[in-house]
Amino acid sequence: MEKLINQFELGLFFWQMLIFVGLILLLKKFAWKPILDAVNTREEGIRSALLSAENARNEMQNLKSDNEKLLAEARAERDLMLKEAREMKEKMVADSKAEAQAEGARMIEQAKTAIQSEKNAAMAELKSQVSSLSLEIAEKLLKDELSNKDSQMKLVEKMLGDAKLN
Repeated sequence: MEKLINQFELGLFFWQMLIFVGLILLLKKFAWKPILDAVNTREEGIRSALLSAENARNEMQNLKSDNEKLLAEARAERDLMLKEAREMKEKMVADSKAEAQAEGARMIEQAKTAIQSEKNAAMAELKSQVSSLSLEIAEKLLKDELSNKDSQMKLVEKMLGDAKLN
C-alpha cells in the first residue's frame, strides 16, 4: 500500500485532470443549469409560500378583529334587548298594578253603593215596621180609652178644642 501512496505518475494525473475538467464542462452544460433552475424555482416557491402565509396570517388577524367587532355589536344588541325587555316588564307590572288598584277602587265604590242602598232599604223597612207598630199601639190605646162613653166624650172635646185653636 505504501507503494501506491508514494508513487506519482504524471500520465495518470493528466488523464484524471482531463476527465475531471470534461466532467465539469459536461455538468455545466447539461446538469448545472437545470439544477440551478430547479433551486431558483424552489426558492421562488418558498418565497411565494412565505408571502402567502404572511397574507393568510394578516387576513386571519383581520377576520379575528372583525369577529371581535361583531361579537361586541351582538353583545351590545343583546344588552339593549334585555334592557328593553326589563323596561317592558316593569311597565307591564306598573300597568297591572294601576289597573288592579283602579279595579279595587271601583269594586269598593260598588260595595259602598250596595251598602248604602241596603242601608236605605233597611231604614225604609224599619220605618215601615215602626209606623205599623205605632199604629197598632195607638189603635190598642184608643180602643182601651174609647171603650167607655165618658172617655170618648172627653177625647172629642179635646180634639175640637185643638182644632179651633189651629
